[in-house]
Amino acid sequence: MIWAIVPVKPFTSAKTRLASVLTQVERAGLSREFLEHTLAVLAQVPAIGNTLVVSREPQALELARLRGFTPVSENGAQGLNAALTLATRVARAAQAGAVLILPTDLPLLSAPDVAALIGADPGKPQIVIAPDRHEQGTNALFLRPPDALPYAFGEGSFMRHVALATNAGVPVRVCRLPGAALDVDVPDDLRLYREGRGA
Repeated sequence: MIWAIVPVKPFTSAKTRLASVLTQVERAGLSREFLEHTLAVLAQVPAIGNTLVVSREPQALELARLRGFTPVSENGAQGLNAALTLATRVARAAQAGAVLILPTDLPLLSAPDVAALIGADPGKPQIVIAPDRHEQGTNALFLRPPDALPYAFGEGSFMRHVALATNAGVPVRVCRLPGAALDVDVPDDLRLYREGRGA
């Protein structure tokens, strides 16, 4: 079974690099909008057996419950990589055979994008990495088995994950997808997102 793991920052402290163009209330609303989009996309992919939302944000955890997904409180986990490690342990304990790490700030993501990330060589060990449009960060990461490599998210994570995957000796595939390439972090990203949806 494939589990999706969706990490969510507290809405009130998310997207601080958009502070020059959005108020805190607007940034919180945008973060919730992005989470709802991500969960809706994942619900359209039959191969995803369950979705786990890991967060300190009560609204995000409640939204996961309402959608029938699995909420996991970070419980003091220090940073994104620690939160993902915690969530992966939960998924493995539930017999997940693979995990798809999917941040919420990919507003152009579609169900076919998710299918492309998880679709090659079903059942075989593999690592699939989707970089951002600058080929700097990691916008999606598929691992079979779930502990195929340690998480190394942060600035420059794309090349770190490629190196870790190569060292792990597990087949690795870089998957460049338009819908997974745009993560909304700075005003220019927000402009591209709005143009992409015709806003």
